[in-house]
Formats: sequence, C-alpha cells, structure tokens
Amino acid sequence: MSDLRRPHSQPSAGVWNVANAFTILRFLLVPVFGWLLLRDGGADDVSRLAAFVTFGLAMATDRADGELARRRGIITDFGKIADPIADKALTGMAFVGLSILGELPWWVTVVVLGREWGITAMRFAVIRYGVMPASRGGKVKTTLQALALGFFILPIGGAVWQVVETATMSAAVAVTLVTGADYVLQAIRLRRRAAS
Repeated sequence: MSDLRRPHSQPSAGVWNVANAFTILRFLLVPVFGWLLLRDGGADDVSRLAAFVTFGLAMATDRADGELARRRGIITDFGKIADPIADKALTGMAFVGLSILGELPWWVTVVVLGREWGITAMRFAVIRYGVMPASRGGKVKTTLQALALGFFILPIGGAVWQVVETATMSAAVAVTLVTGADYVLQAIRLRRRAAS
C-alpha cells in the first residue's frame, strides 16, 4: 500500500555512504594541505609539490562525491550542506595561505572569499523560498579557481610562469564576481516569485 500512496518516493540515503565519506576526506585534507603549503615559509619545494598533490586529490574528491551521489541515488541533506562548505574550506585555505606567503595579493583573497561566503549565507537566507542550484557558471568558476590556485601552489618561477598565473587568477576572479552577481539576481527573482 505504501508504494501506491507514494509512487515516486525513493529510499532515503543514510548519512554514512561513500559520497559523504569523500566529503569528509576533503575536510580532513584541508589542514594537511595548509601545513604542507606553509611549511618552511613556503620555501620547501618538496612540501609545495606535496601540497599541490594534496590539493589536486581533494579537488578530485569534489567531483567524485557529486557523481557518486547522483549515480547511486545517495544524495543526503548532510551532503548538500557539507559539500560546498568543504570546497570553500579547501580553496579558502589555499587563498589565505598564498596571501600569508606574500604570493597572492590580500585584496584577491578578500574579494573571492567575501563573495564565496556571502553567496553561501544568501543561499541559506532564501532557502525558505526555494533552493538555488549550482549554475553552470558556478562550475566554471570552481574549475578556474582550482586551476589558478594550482598554478600558484606549484614551485615554479620565471616571468612566463608568472604571466600564466596572473592571467588564470584574473579570469578566476572575474568569473567569481560575475557568477556572484548572477546568484544575487536569482535570489531576488526567487523571492519575488514566492511573494507573488
């Protein structure tokens, strides 16, 4: 009878599943990554390479947990909340760490993290009116940020490499701001629809 009453229902996924395990792993990798990045004032090339590998592995789990959750039907409320927070903790550690080392201007870190946490707070504020899903632009933003941060983390010097780093980070910051404005417009539309 329960099947007749709720034909579209699916069994609820438990919190403890492989997708959420990847999210938790990403949280655990944040302090490891931060320690490797800042070790010896960022001057130890071996630690910087290890930081790059750790960062890449953590970003890979970001893609893996989302794909697994969708494919296996194990999307949970915990995953919806924890996944973006884990992403922001990882990239936030990278931005702050690079600024502490003097390799990335603090204004870049403040602008990007202000946008990231501001949009996260806004999404929670309008959740009573509806959920704002991640946009395609948001995924491009995440990819560009990861690429730019990876370039900065690698212990490679030289004028040409600096141009590559700067160009990629500039593109990441630009897309971050544009997608942030788009999310604000989405939130306004969502609230107006709910009000009407």
